[in-house]
Amino acid sequence: MFGRPIPRIVVLAACVTLQVCLGTVYAWSFFQTMLVRQLGWTNIETALAFSLAIFSLGVAAAWAGTALPRLGPRKLALAGSALFCGGYVIASLALAMDHLLLFYLGYGVIGGAGIGLGYVTPVATVAKWFPDRKGLATGTVVMGFGIGALLLSKLLAPVLVVYSEGDLPTVFLGLGIVFACILLPTSLLLSDPEQGPAAAAAASPRAYESDDADVKVREYLLSQEFSCMWVVFFCNIAAGISVISFQSALLQDVWGLAAPTLEPETLAAYGATLIAASSVCNGVGRLFWGLLSDRLGRVRVWRILLGSQLVVFGVLMTEQNPWVFSVLVCYVLLCFGGGFATMPSFIVDVFGNRRMSTIYGAILTAWAAAGIIGPLYVGYLKDQYPNRAVTYCFLIGILMLGVGYVFTYLLNDQRILVRRPTVEGTLRYFNIPVPRT
Repeated sequence: MFGRPIPRIVVLAACVTLQVCLGTVYAWSFFQTMLVRQLGWTNIETALAFSLAIFSLGVAAAWAGTALPRLGPRKLALAGSALFCGGYVIASLALAMDHLLLFYLGYGVIGGAGIGLGYVTPVATVAKWFPDRKGLATGTVVMGFGIGALLLSKLLAPVLVVYSEGDLPTVFLGLGIVFACILLPTSLLLSDPEQGPAAAAAASPRAYESDDADVKVREYLLSQEFSCMWVVFFCNIAAGISVISFQSALLQDVWGLAAPTLEPETLAAYGATLIAASSVCNGVGRLFWGLLSDRLGRVRVWRILLGSQLVVFGVLMTEQNPWVFSVLVCYVLLCFGGGFATMPSFIVDVFGNRRMSTIYGAILTAWAAAGIIGPLYVGYLKDQYPNRAVTYCFLIGILMLGVGYVFTYLLNDQRILVRRPTVEGTLRYFNIPVPRT
């Protein structure tokens, strides 16, 4: 499409830009309280839109992992960007009509699917362009997704709210237009590098992986290792996303107890600040824990992530100091992002590089399942037990984290070798004719 090869630093910048825009979904709690107050929807009705977005994200990402080698990054990025922006436009129409189901379709199903198509693409693409600095490049890209909520909660959404005088349909329409102007041109910059020594090095897994070239992916997906990794991933996401979906509302509840005279506008500003701060922690955690897992090992890092959160959730159950509450929520987001940084490398360690995108796409279904369960149980608790929602929310989180921590003892960092390496398999992998006997 372009006359000259695109510099890889431009591709990296495009991938980060895509991830930052798509990661704004984590700023959902900025709108949660506003939707409940302005439209009269219940907390669980409103939270279902976010749940559908995360569910559609996970399902679409699972499909994108298998389709990426066939369709290429540019087509998937364009499709994901169009769906993401279109979801906001449809959501704007739904808010103007006060139509909850249409809002589910637009923001939840269509917008969430767009995020899923776009999420896998930048990570896989940048790894091909930076075979010499794969960890740093992919860590930077996934960090962009984590800090996306900062862009929305402290810049785009507040400006649009002031401009529209709090009219939510206008806010959502404006977001759709802004994201379209950014994402669609940026998506055109994505492509795979031309095949050369660097690209070949990035695409070449270890020689002993050639022996399982004919093994079906289903055999890996039915393995105990995959099942345990799925459960551990699910538990970390479900606990974290339950906090993400309501962090602004939960903080406002805590501030309401500590300072009952504060105005709703002030409470909302405090909530937006927490979203911004925690999104930075989400992004930094993806880089920090990913690098730490290279030193300590994936399983050990998972135990630290889950075990430390068990303590933090226990404190959050009864914590009434808004400042301490905010710091602990930021740590939860640090660990939440760390799970997403550690899992791709863990998959490569256990299953090898050949089927990383397919298996990673499949394991992202844990994200889809957690996106349904996490926000909905918090929404239910806020509707049914408004005075005890904070305590019950973190109590359930402790139970899920405990399950995940137990399952880490069924994991190890060793590579699964389905079959022993053979000379014939190695020759076949490197396209060397096999002598006939």
